[in-house]
Amino acid sequence: MGTVARSDNSSVKKDGDTLVIEIKDLTVRYGGVIPIDNLTIDLPMGTCGVIGPNGAGKTTFFNVLSGFTTPAAGSVRAFGQDLLSIPHFERARWGVRRTFQTEQAIPNLTVFDNVRLVHENTGGPRSSRREDVMKAVSFVGLQNHASDLVGVLTAGERRLVELARAVVGSPRLILLDEPSAGLPDDETMKYSELIQRIATEVGALVVLVEHDMSLVSACCEFLAVFDFGKLIASGKTEFVLRQDVVVRAYLGSEESK
Repeated sequence: MGTVARSDNSSVKKDGDTLVIEIKDLTVRYGGVIPIDNLTIDLPMGTCGVIGPNGAGKTTFFNVLSGFTTPAAGSVRAFGQDLLSIPHFERARWGVRRTFQTEQAIPNLTVFDNVRLVHENTGGPRSSRREDVMKAVSFVGLQNHASDLVGVLTAGERRLVELARAVVGSPRLILLDEPSAGLPDDETMKYSELIQRIATEVGALVVLVEHDMSLVSACCEFLAVFDFGKLIASGKTEFVLRQDVVVRAYLGSEESK
């Protein structure tokens, strides 16, 4: 498999709030299948990318963080708290948000009502609900479509609704799963610009699973590469993408063709 490649200048100090997620010895087993194998990684504040070939363990990793999967071993500390001790049905209230590769917004509800449902179910204060919802809708640029049914929107606009649902209600951790899949280049660029604003304007850590390397390079300061459930490289994005082990495992190389 090769050694884990790490950048000498990409280590994150564990002081203050810089390091926000600490994962140690994380293992997930489904019978004889081990989609996450003794994974140890620290994620800093900002936007962190997770890449890897199909079957590398990326979706399972998201399932652990969002509470859909209980690991066999290991620990996850997020913002100083034991995330695994928080029941899955309470993690949204704690601050976990997630988008999926398949659309989750309800087509026969308006943009506003789709985002409002998330605000209601994540414990957002009723007194500021309308303001909070419109702030999220405006963040993604859909303020003029707030009263439109989601079902009449374009595919790109529906993706923006998914993002609005993710940023509403003061989230701490936003998990974005292939958010640009199927989008043309111009809409992917718009989505990239929004993702880059989340950490500073919303105040949440973003973890992005994505196959589009241009989007990853534009958005992610930090990058982790999975292969067969193991971490094979992590650090600053530019450093990681130059590593031979990453090129061989994911990006492809002349040797592997």
